Amino acid sequence: MAIKLTVTHKHKRARAGEIKTPRGSIHTPAFMPVGTQGTVKAMTPEELEQIGVEIILSNTYHLYLRPGTDIIKKAGGLHRFMHWDRPILTDSGGFQVFSLGPLRKVSEEGVTFRSHIDGSTHFFSPEKAVEVQNILGSDIIMPLDHVVPYPAAHRETLDAMERTIRWAARSKDFHRSEEQALFAIVQGGTYGDLREKCTRELVAMDFPGYAVGGLSVGEPKETMYAMLDITVPLLPEDKPRYLMGVGSADSLLEGVNKGIDIFDCVLPTRIARNSRVMVSEGYLNLRNAEYAQDMRPIDQECSCYACQNYSRAYIRHLLKANEIVGLRLTTYHNLFFLREFMTKIRQAIMENTFERFYGEFWARFNGAPEL
Repeated sequence: MAIKLTVTHKHKRARAGEIKTPRGSIHTPAFMPVGTQGTVKAMTPEELEQIGVEIILSNTYHLYLRPGTDIIKKAGGLHRFMHWDRPILTDSGGFQVFSLGPLRKVSEEGVTFRSHIDGSTHFFSPEKAVEVQNILGSDIIMPLDHVVPYPAAHRETLDAMERTIRWAARSKDFHRSEEQALFAIVQGGTYGDLREKCTRELVAMDFPGYAVGGLSVGEPKETMYAMLDITVPLLPEDKPRYLMGVGSADSLLEGVNKGIDIFDCVLPTRIARNSRVMVSEGYLNLRNAEYAQDMRPIDQECSCYACQNYSRAYIRHLLKANEIVGLRLTTYHNLFFLREFMTKIRQAIMENTFERFYGEFWARFNGAPEL
């Protein structure tokens, strides 16, 4: 198999383990920074390695449109093209395609869509999505799935969920690379009966791993957690579990608590470019005037490069002056913060102190809005 999960310790449903891939191990639970277009915004691969990142996510839709598979193939694959020799997971692009609204048309065969870059017309079938990812050479690949917006009616969600199952089967039949692990994606919106049906049918197909998609798209967090309570217990114990699109500390902790192993989200890098940084209590906006003369680091408990060398006042100055280094420092900090946070969660599970860690986190976290 292209990947192998070993669960080394558990606390109820929370688990710590290791996913072994041909390009290295991923110690779980883990957060994957998003490098949509072959780069994690504002960061070099060397800096990501310094932070301790073990896997990143890139997007099939965006890379297919620009620079195109011919160029990436000529470079020897995505890893060589972007100078990253650790594992990469590629999203199929299904979420991006279905976000195009009137620019796309769905049929049983696949999705016809117009490029958001130049308006050109393209077609993605489940087979095409796998083929593109085979060329990219990513370590974990995702099948094309049918994503519905929130909220969506039961009938619409049912149709999309059933199409996702059929497309998953087609993807599995087409996929041939022994070096790449094809995960399935559980859909079903916010309907428990659909989540259960989708999970059971995909598990019966025996994929190397399972993603939970179609959540964190605007629904209340309590609803997302309820869907995880239905879905995760039905997933195999010996396969990785991936919750797509989640990146706030509170949701990461709750996801782990419910049995998820890996996560991804643009949140830490996106808010960093808007001057927002993560701290144990929630979030700070460094553009606020209160930090103009604040000589403390972003987070006094953080050992990242930004916190060890620069003050809130200096970083605020850079951000107000629109200096690139300012957003590089906030991005570095946010990614380091989440990597450290996941490491602490892992240690708590391994040391049988997860319950205490969970309680202490919620005693400090103020639930500040993310955006």
